[in-house]
Order: sequence, then structure tokens, then C-alpha cells
Amino acid sequence: MAGRSTGYPLTDLGVKQAEKIGDFLEPFNISTIYCSPVERAEQTAGIVAKKLGLRYKVDERLTEIDMGLLSGMPYEEMFAKHGNIFLKFYEGHPIIEENRIETFASIKKRVIDLVEHCSKKHNEEDVLFVTHMDPIKSMLSTVMQLKPESLYELIIRNASLTMFKKEQGNLSVISINSMCPERYLQE
Repeated sequence: MAGRSTGYPLTDLGVKQAEKIGDFLEPFNISTIYCSPVERAEQTAGIVAKKLGLRYKVDERLTEIDMGLLSGMPYEEMFAKHGNIFLKFYEGHPIIEENRIETFASIKKRVIDLVEHCSKKHNEEDVLFVTHMDPIKSMLSTVMQLKPESLYELIIRNASLTMFKKEQGNLSVISINSMCPERYLQE
């Protein structure tokens, strides 16, 4: 469980996926890129920004979940010790705070704060966030009011696009896991 730990750069496959999503984004009119400070997210943002001729801004609100006492723990050990810790995370189970794991409610708050900031600062512009699965799920949960079981089952693919659009003052979901066509055949 990498979480916010350092020393987990993009793999060769991750670099290729970032390049492909950069190509996929070229027809969009992206004005600004914000990214998580986590190494692999910054690498992705750098690759995409170069393709789009833009710079990116690091924003702590997009960072990966803080896994607290479970950082670096193998999945098998986590599940043996705590059961389905990921479902418990989405349920807001007390074991999450007991292990100093950032709560899903906290993630939602920080991500929504950034969305509101960008809505004001970049009104009517297309903004790209380079972030991680749980910040993306927090947005989906906010817009679609997803239950913990649905959040647990939902997989957000690496270097894919989940798109939102502001319509009549509210966010709506445009797509989840959009990516270049050949990736759908591979995954």
C-alpha cells in the first residue's frame, strides 16, 4: 500500500499510459493542469503538460489518501488484521481513524474545496486534475451519492479520464474511465 510514500515512480507502462492520455487530451481545450504532489502524479502531469504545451500546478488537495499506520503494509496483512479495510474506509468505520487513516469525508472536503476554487478562478474553462482513485471517487460520490458498496466496487483505471461538467450550477458526470481505444481491449 503505497499511499503517499515516496519512491514509487511511474513504471514504463505508466509512462506509456500517461503519453497516451496526453494524446487523448489534445483535442480538448485544457487551460490549466493541477496535480497531486505524489511523485507518480507529478510525473503524469509533466508528461501530459508537455504534450499540451502547458505547465502544471501542484495542489495538496489532490494528494493521495494518507494511509496512516497502514502505509507500506502488504494487502494480505491488512485484510488479515482488519478485514475489508477498503469497504470500512467508505463506510466511515471507526477503525479508519484508529489507524490514523484519512477519512473519506476529509478527502471529499478537500477535493470539493479545490473544485469550488477552480470554478471561480477558471470559470467556463476546461481544467485537468491529475490525482488518485479516492479523490476521484470522492467527486463521483458527491455528484452521484454513491453507497459505500458501490464505491468499493468502482475501479478507476490508471491514466484514465473521469470527466465532470458544470451545468446549471451543478456538476454532472460526463464519463468514467475514458481512455484511448486500444486500452479497452487490453484491460
